[in-house]
Amino acid sequence: MDKNIKIRFIFFTIVTILISLIIIWRYFSLMVLQNTPVTAAEHTTVVERGPILDKNGRILAIQNQLDSVETWIPYIEDVEETVQLLSETLELNYEELLTRISTRRGSMWIKRKITPTESLAVKALKEQGKLEGIYLRKEYGRNYPKQRLASHVLGYTGTDNIGLDGLEYTMNDILSPDPSLTDQNELYGNQLFLTIDSNIEFFAEKFAAEALEEHKAESVMIVVMDARNADLLACASVPDFDPNTFYDYTVDERKNRAFSMAYEPGSVMKVFSIASFLELGGIGINTHFYCGGSYENEDIPEPIGDLGVYGDLTPAGIIKYSSNVGAAYASETVSRDDFYHMLRSLGFGSQTQMPVPGESSGLLRSPDKWSTRSKPTIAFGQEVLVSAVQMAAAATVFSNEGVLLRPHIIDRILSPDGQTIENIAREPVSRVFSPQTAQAMLLMMETATEEGGTAHRMRTEGLRISAKTGTSQVIDPDTGTYSKENFIASALAIFPTDDPQLIIYVVIQNPKGASYYGGRIASPIVKKIIDETVPYLGIRRSTDTVLQHSGQISVPPNLNLIIDDTIPDFTGMPKRRLLNLFNDDRLILHFNGEGWVVSQSPPPGTAVGEHMEIFIEFE
Repeated sequence: MDKNIKIRFIFFTIVTILISLIIIWRYFSLMVLQNTPVTAAEHTTVVERGPILDKNGRILAIQNQLDSVETWIPYIEDVEETVQLLSETLELNYEELLTRISTRRGSMWIKRKITPTESLAVKALKEQGKLEGIYLRKEYGRNYPKQRLASHVLGYTGTDNIGLDGLEYTMNDILSPDPSLTDQNELYGNQLFLTIDSNIEFFAEKFAAEALEEHKAESVMIVVMDARNADLLACASVPDFDPNTFYDYTVDERKNRAFSMAYEPGSVMKVFSIASFLELGGIGINTHFYCGGSYENEDIPEPIGDLGVYGDLTPAGIIKYSSNVGAAYASETVSRDDFYHMLRSLGFGSQTQMPVPGESSGLLRSPDKWSTRSKPTIAFGQEVLVSAVQMAAAATVFSNEGVLLRPHIIDRILSPDGQTIENIAREPVSRVFSPQTAQAMLLMMETATEEGGTAHRMRTEGLRISAKTGTSQVIDPDTGTYSKENFIASALAIFPTDDPQLIIYVVIQNPKGASYYGGRIASPIVKKIIDETVPYLGIRRSTDTVLQHSGQISVPPNLNLIIDDTIPDFTGMPKRRLLNLFNDDRLILHFNGEGWVVSQSPPPGTAVGEHMEIFIEFE
């Protein structure tokens, strides 16, 4: 071998050995000699996720700091004892934890983001010297103080504080800035204010849960929307879950049905169909149709039926009695293309564009795919799929003089220091109906709450309500035909009719109780929500007593009370007026309570004597 080559070979070998020894020593130092493990978290920017609040500033989701339990396995002195203590304290499976620790080396997470109670227990064990090699690491986590409230809207975050569902997922970049874009040690996310009103959401969820149990339903959805600007005030969907412990719930329980579930709406669809026929000029408000119990057409092999024989009906009668036959006859007056485009302009067949994951577009097939039966059946809510939020959003055309509004669930976004980044304003999409058509439909829908109307169970004293109910069949996936057991019961309300402020839409999926008709089981739920929201929002009823006042009051120049020879009647007097009595040397006063006088001793008219004791009770 050439001498130079041999020297180079020896040199290369020595350098390689030295580098290898350095690497081995460094690994040994990190893994064994250092007193504490080095984690990636110690070298990353801390990101504090911004809060989510309701429209009034009530906190729905907020950042908190929790301990996570980590182990440095080389320092564990007694593995079995340590595993036993940890499994008992942290409610972990002993065998699984033992296997994990026994087969791993170096650092390992035992449990992420434990409860404060668990933290205290671990600290107490460490102080007793029983958990060598076990460490508590501070980590940021997400807390939902109202637990189940608006859980489907909010979603949840994972152990790494990254949004996994709901607004936590879609608005993740707004709530949690990217730490790779800065060299700061701490980053703060923006504040997200929703259009959701916690109180109205509470009402909706309460009544949805009651209906789920009462009617033995598969699910219940309730959407409450501000009729003037399409702000989503409540979006209840049960079954629901607690996002603090989302992993304890099934995928089905975590599903936001109000956005994701597509179904045939049934007769509630008639309000949009009849309004479309009016707008297109196919019918007028005084057009008459004979509804003799069935709609028959030579191009349709199977007749369309009603629950009864209603006789001669105008469009208002079709709405009041929910006549499928009347809606089918009315559909003959317009072309399928015109009808299709009207429904598309109402938002059917497309998403609402609210930032909620998994939203369904529903289904509205193009006219070239319609059968001869499609137009009349779509007119009363079959062969078209919708979502609950789509239906509520479409109803804004009636409360805004024919203009469709884009629904919103985000009200505003603020920076960490409170500066406004974005205000979400009322957003008109397009004019769908004329003001005359919109007003006519509100009046027609009002007849449904009259005696004999399908929505009479939501009638409320002193309040004009425009409403429509629906009961739709559900396709059996096994047979491809309509099920005889499963139904969708629903009800829509817009009120007050003369000045619409709220839209309420209730959907009950597959009820198995005494009834499955929307007018019977969905309408009463709407009424319950009306009874709660009307006083809460200060919506006036015609039966309300209105007191008028000039705005001026006269105050007596001297409110202090002075006693002469007898004790007066103190009943109803405020405590402040009686304070001057302490200046009367004849009296020894005993006051109990706050507010106004409810009782006294001695009674009124008693002669005043020296050192007289007087006992007065206030409430």
